[in-house]
Amino acid sequence: MIDKRKELNPITGKRMYYKDNPDAVKKRDALRMYVNGKEVSKKHPLYKAGKYKSFDDAAFSSLSNYTTSKEGEVYAITNPAWKGWIKIGMAVDAEDRLKSYQTSSPLRDFVLLHQKFFNNRRRAEAQAHINADKIAKERRGEWFKIDTSDAINLINSIDNTDKDGLQELKEVFNKKDKYGYYK
Repeated sequence: MIDKRKELNPITGKRMYYKDNPDAVKKRDALRMYVNGKEVSKKHPLYKAGKYKSFDDAAFSSLSNYTTSKEGEVYAITNPAWKGWIKIGMAVDAEDRLKSYQTSSPLRDFVLLHQKFFNNRRRAEAQAHINADKIAKERRGEWFKIDTSDAINLINSIDNTDKDGLQELKEVFNKKDKYGYYK
């Protein structure tokens, strides 16, 4: 049986390995997704074959995947310019989100303190906000005046089990205050 990954070189007649065939490599690469030069798994919620500079570019390309996918990360970001303040948010990819924050800072001094993957990033973020609000000294939207160790611990303590839609709606959406923030 002939290995399908090997072809004959039309000039020499010798077997040519898959990686040595430029046309085969181009076909293979055309089916892959690259963000900032790194290959992205086909299991990623924003997967769409092509080459992109950031996940924001990819998200606009595959916006339907972004809105329907529940998976992603909850993260904590800090900046030394705002000592003691930590932003707790969600994203499909926390490192890519960090890059978008860096564009608004001439010093590029935002730091990704912590990130954790969740099956439902929206539910996990809502729970993180509820928990952070209980122990934070102050709150401004998604920014909390909280210790770094507390922020890491509260993100790590969030339950990652899937819940049915009705249970999730009761737990999350009924906990918003009049401004749309989670209580």
